[in-house]
Amino acid sequence: MIFTQERLDQGAQLAVAQMPHVESVSVGFWLGVGGRHESKRQNGIFHFLEHMLFKGTTKRTAREISEAVEGVGGYLNAFTAEEMTCYYARASATHLRAVVDVLSDMLLRATFPAAEIERERGVIQEEIRMYEDQPSQLAQDVVNMLLWPNNPLGRPLLGSSENVQRMRRRDLLNYRRKFYHSGNLFITVAGKTDLAEVKELLRPLLRQFPTGSPATCTPVSRRQTAPRFEVIRKPIEQTQFVIGLRGVSRHDPRRSAFRLMSVMLGENMSSRLFQNVREKHGLAYSIGTNASYYHEAGSFFVNAGVENSKTVQAIRLTLQTIAQLARRAPSLRELRRAKEYTFGQIHLSLESTDNQMMWLGESLVGHQRVINPDKLIRQIEAVTPEEVRAAAALLVHDEKLNVAVVSPTAELAEIEAEARF
Repeated sequence: MIFTQERLDQGAQLAVAQMPHVESVSVGFWLGVGGRHESKRQNGIFHFLEHMLFKGTTKRTAREISEAVEGVGGYLNAFTAEEMTCYYARASATHLRAVVDVLSDMLLRATFPAAEIERERGVIQEEIRMYEDQPSQLAQDVVNMLLWPNNPLGRPLLGSSENVQRMRRRDLLNYRRKFYHSGNLFITVAGKTDLAEVKELLRPLLRQFPTGSPATCTPVSRRQTAPRFEVIRKPIEQTQFVIGLRGVSRHDPRRSAFRLMSVMLGENMSSRLFQNVREKHGLAYSIGTNASYYHEAGSFFVNAGVENSKTVQAIRLTLQTIAQLARRAPSLRELRRAKEYTFGQIHLSLESTDNQMMWLGESLVGHQRVINPDKLIRQIEAVTPEEVRAAAALLVHDEKLNVAVVSPTAELAEIEAEARF
């Protein structure tokens, strides 16, 4: 990966990955703001704002925005996360200028037509209902609330239907004015281009961005002193549960060991949880792990879909499997498999211009610098079996346990009594 990084005069940060062997280019305009920067009353507003930037500018209608990119064979999209928002597009490298112009036009000149706000309000409320009808997503949202009570991290990124209903045009404009400025702006480009070309395209556009200071957010509480459980009854055919535990931040030196621990426990079919809970005991069709890393905090999740009558047994076995890794370090062979899997995932993820652009953006927003994949691989290679065991040991504390269950039959009292390490 050959990349260059530079802080531009207006305060925005730029990173470019040259990929001369491809014919396309991917561009991302990132804002270092997301769900963590919302007030409780306006939870969901950054997601609403993201939707509205596609609904027309002073230069283009909503249709013309999409046609400007899709009309030349490209695509345009966006996402909102806890600590970042990204607007991105991919097209042939010959259309780089058009892609940059469209993205900057959306950020600078979106008009927020009243009729479009009302229409999109209904669209987002349907999106919220869709996720509420998905037991796995509902369980994930609930466990986030248990993990991070009274903090924006514990709120769904889409917000509530009630919040979305009361948001007004002035609220959207105020948030854009407050947060969409060059102090929060990161631009990443990957593909058949170079730093000089990108800077030349950006120079007149960036002068139009307002200036400002980087956004800050409310830190999470450092301690959890008692386990938390919640059961939501729904008339479904299978129970979904998510176990949530506090992990490490993206800046923690133990992050590489934590990543390998997650791989060993549940990120593929040879993982311990898959082999133990599904293959050996037949308690779940799907079971897996994932981790989230934030500025000063992190989380680790196990999610599973199980037969209703086997919910408590599956939760108990899941916690026992984690505790086993916390008590005894993995073998060198198991550690090598986890490392090779992780290296493969990193290499595969960097083959496309989109993924290179995403790597640059997530690095810049999260670390203020691009993380070289080779350096990351060296850090992972240096992890020892004992460091993986110690990472698992961070999790196995009953007072830090959070369990969310969506089920037609599960009993809260039974889960509270049995869910222990």
